[in-house]
Amino acid sequence: MRNFNALMVALAASLSFAFAGPALAQMNMDHGKMGVGKDKMPMVAAPGMTDGEIRKVDKENGKVTIKHSEIKNLDMPPMSMVFNVKDKALLDKVQVGDKIQFVVIMDAGKMVVTDIQPAK
Repeated sequence: MRNFNALMVALAASLSFAFAGPALAQMNMDHGKMGVGKDKMPMVAAPGMTDGEIRKVDKENGKVTIKHSEIKNLDMPPMSMVFNVKDKALLDKVQVGDKIQFVVIMDAGKMVVTDIQPAK
């Protein structure tokens, strides 16, 4: 019985090393060299200004409909869609038909406009 227990402990130990070894080998990261590449972790683009046109303003619900160009930081093609705004005061400075530039981010799974400026 004693030999059986020793055998089971040895078997458990060897299995844990067999499965943990490859995982531990992959955990070696050089954070100073992170970026986009074949063997590197992908990085999310920083939010930048996107061109758009105001189609609808819903101040009461804090939403705005924008026909926009590509949103590069979210890898989104041009389209018209409704966005939540971070601050309802952003909606006080726009009206339907305005050409704008805006910043949108993902926040808790929702796309949220954080800045709206007149188009340049």
